Amino acid sequence: MATTVSSLERHALRLEVEEFLYHEADLLDRWDLEPWLELFTEDGQYSVPPTDRPDADPRQHTFLIHDDRFLLGQRVKSLLIKTAHAEWPHSRTRRLVTNVRASEDDAGVDVVAAFAVYRMRYDLVDTYVGTYRHHLVRGDAGQLLFRHRIAVLDLEALRPQAKVSIIL
Repeated sequence: MATTVSSLERHALRLEVEEFLYHEADLLDRWDLEPWLELFTEDGQYSVPPTDRPDADPRQHTFLIHDDRFLLGQRVKSLLIKTAHAEWPHSRTRRLVTNVRASEDDAGVDVVAAFAVYRMRYDLVDTYVGTYRHHLVRGDAGQLLFRHRIAVLDLEALRPQAKVSIIL
């Protein structure tokens, strides 16, 4: 028998997910990357598929980014040191997250949201826009955690940026 979720429960879940995503955006905009990394499960992944294949499979296609938790930890370490020339001094960023939709079942919480990330560096502004497709799970204390964090870019190509040196 299917469980019916009330509109109040759907609303409460969406608010909880929005707060989680807003907190994450704030951590990233402040370059507070170590606490950001703690938002992931031990088997968490962060992916950015190729711009021409938003539904690509990382086992068959080259992704812009496809990090497991270990590689994500290495990315965080490298972004926080001065020898990370692509991001030292750190770019200023501003993340906007909107149109959040969430649904929860026994496997976790599936999230779809629109995003825009503005990166300001050397008098230039790069704009990355797209869709987040996240799969969240609940930690031991009931808190939301990323198991899969996917940023699908709406850009046809990485021009004029030519790279993704920040975390989307």
